[in-house]
Amino acid sequence: MPSDTLGRILRDLRISVTDRCSFRCVYCMPRDEYDGHTYLARSEILDYDEIARFTSLAVDLGVTKVRLTGGEPLLRRELHVLVGLLASIEGIEDLAMTTNGHFLAAQAADLAGAGLGRVTVSLDGVDDAVVRRMIDTDVPVAAVMDGIRAAAEAGLGPIKVNTVIRRGWNEDQVLPLLDRFRGTGHTVRFIEYMDVGTTNRWHREEVVPSREIIEAVDERWPIEPVDRAHPSEVAALYRFSDGGGEVGFISSVSQPFCTDCSRLRLSAEGSIYTCLFATSGVDVKAHLRGGATDVVLRRILTETWGTRGDRYSELRGGVPLSDPRVEMSYIGG
Repeated sequence: MPSDTLGRILRDLRISVTDRCSFRCVYCMPRDEYDGHTYLARSEILDYDEIARFTSLAVDLGVTKVRLTGGEPLLRRELHVLVGLLASIEGIEDLAMTTNGHFLAAQAADLAGAGLGRVTVSLDGVDDAVVRRMIDTDVPVAAVMDGIRAAAEAGLGPIKVNTVIRRGWNEDQVLPLLDRFRGTGHTVRFIEYMDVGTTNRWHREEVVPSREIIEAVDERWPIEPVDRAHPSEVAALYRFSDGGGEVGFISSVSQPFCTDCSRLRLSAEGSIYTCLFATSGVDVKAHLRGGATDVVLRRILTETWGTRGDRYSELRGGVPLSDPRVEMSYIGG
């Protein structure tokens, strides 16, 4: 199992299967930046056999958790075929997907049947007007809730609901979201608004620190911390004292967790990135399509991870926001 320059072990692989998305979330793919955007051609993105081969090599090196992302992964045709290929790789203990939920109701059963284990659904509120403003797309909350319901019925739960909180936009949705999901077995996770990429025009004053949300939740429903299942888990979990379930907090800005990061990201066009805030990646598509042996590909993987020293979130104040960084739509969250 390769370790990087800070002693962090490779454990997680996040695979972006497309750079396209059906939403125009203001914190990820703002409409004024992406309307008219030129997306990758089909020939430029990795095919399912290429993704499966790379994943198998990563598993050989110690990866046990694999997550499909985008863009919006359910825009990729017949995604259940890829899920089936990945589910057959011995050594993957957790095969999951992050989705905006827009197309989940129609595909949940096929995905579960192919071997997907869990889904995380992005949902930034329960009020239609608030959510429409956040996603800048005319999709009602009910459509996403239908997807969550279908996923649960297909056995893709318990489901994690990811909510990005941006001050002045949706902080009033924290308690209503929890009121909706408490007691369902699903876990809402509140994410601090992050400076991923360079198109979302991030400002620190729009970040709502997790501590502020924790205090608001605890005042309404007393909560108590839960030990992390593994040091590399990104969310700090709390349980409701009344047995209503759990709530999570992902605090990349106010409480960076770079020290325990174990995640490698494979972009849709076939580059690997060792940080969500990376400025560049390593092209593996050329090697996959150029006849490279598994030995060569494993060496590239090992060397890329072994020379890694990323800790952007810990250094955020010392890194110019103007520095070019890969957009989240290329490598997922």
